[in-house]
Amino acid sequence: MKKIIIIGTMAAILFCGSLQIKAQNSGITQYFGKEEMPNLIKCLPPPPDTIGTDFANDIMRYMWGKMQRNDSVRAALVFRDAVWDYDSLFAVFSVPFGLEISKESTPDIYKLMVNSLSTIDQTRVEPKAFYHRKRPFERFHEHMLTRYEEAELSGEGSYPSGHSQRGYAAALLLSEVNPANADTIMARGFMYGESRVIAGAHWQSDVDASRLCAAIGLARLHTSETFLAQLGKAQAEFKRLTGALPSTEDCSQFVNLADAVPDAILEIRYYSTYNFVGKRVDGYLEPVALLTRQAADSLRAVSDDLKEQGYRLKIYDAYRPQCAVDHFVRWASDVNDTLMKPYFYPEVPRDSLFELVYIADKSSHTRGSTVDLTLFDMRTEKEVDMGGTFDWFGHESHPDFGGNPETGEFNDNGKITAEQFHNRMILREAMLRHGFKPFDTEWWHFTLENELFPDTYFTFPVRKLQP
Repeated sequence: MKKIIIIGTMAAILFCGSLQIKAQNSGITQYFGKEEMPNLIKCLPPPPDTIGTDFANDIMRYMWGKMQRNDSVRAALVFRDAVWDYDSLFAVFSVPFGLEISKESTPDIYKLMVNSLSTIDQTRVEPKAFYHRKRPFERFHEHMLTRYEEAELSGEGSYPSGHSQRGYAAALLLSEVNPANADTIMARGFMYGESRVIAGAHWQSDVDASRLCAAIGLARLHTSETFLAQLGKAQAEFKRLTGALPSTEDCSQFVNLADAVPDAILEIRYYSTYNFVGKRVDGYLEPVALLTRQAADSLRAVSDDLKEQGYRLKIYDAYRPQCAVDHFVRWASDVNDTLMKPYFYPEVPRDSLFELVYIADKSSHTRGSTVDLTLFDMRTEKEVDMGGTFDWFGHESHPDFGGNPETGEFNDNGKITAEQFHNRMILREAMLRHGFKPFDTEWWHFTLENELFPDTYFTFPVRKLQP
């Protein structure tokens, strides 16, 4: 028996490695490696022994499954559910989900599903090898309904069921994307597992355990910021494709940054008159900062990271309503308004602001996942010297001014010191570590990589959100 388990475990290691290689080759990105996922051998009870009442139930359900094969409609579903690839699985759920799921038509939902299922799939391999349970069709020396599977499945462990785990995990995921249809989605996920009993591939207890496995795997995924961000994008894509996108006046997915990142210092420039316009900007009703919950959670991680290095974050701007962007556009069109030129753009021709892309009619800030910020030194109680100021129009604001931001290497140009460039890199590296991407022309500007609303430009004003 020990020899069988050892051989099975070695096979499991090799097979799990092949899963990871296939995932890499197919462009799938797993949220966690196998060693980071829960060990199902520790989570699951052992399969029923052959002399207890639980196994008697397994036998009864096997007999029930054989009777179901006489139903031609149900038998057809068994064959459909037996196909082991993602596209076939997604086709099974297209009706209860309410949309066809494909790489072309629903790229964000598709990415969520394949990355998630590939991650969860890793967990089933070791318990199947560890328990090495004989399958029903092997124990009774009978043919499966899906005979073409017999050669591949013979000798492979039965507990838990990989098909059932994948099908139930898919149902759980899709129910989060479209919770209004969760009842029908989950019912189809339940049937997906029953198909394996009817086929003769698995015992009922294999299927029951697999549903638990799917839930355990999904719970682990919910600890990944990358997964949560992709889930948000999938939910937004579903709403967009079904005509249920949130109104641009809907602030329900936004939070007050002062609540989410309480250590941050707020200096909301567009609420004040000290900005390149020279007056309070339209849409800024209160000196507060707002972000989507996902962006705020990631910024909290940045704040915690930098606090350990002796810094706090200082926020100049976060969510910016479309009316504020429209205000910038009107201001830029008035070439005679040069009130703040000496302070923000002394060397930039007033009539070149659009051409040089300092002003545009759309801003990533309006999507709710972009923030303008700098560092505050807790030791000196002063803003950190970055060798340039917020909203300065010029090459001095570019992240590569004075060095290579990709390597952190300083190049002395006589205009920025090594310390100033290093300070910029401290901020940049912390933001990158926690899921933000930089902007090519502004060292202070960062956008969450997996932003929740990549195509929605919100219009509600900046003011404190009520609980």
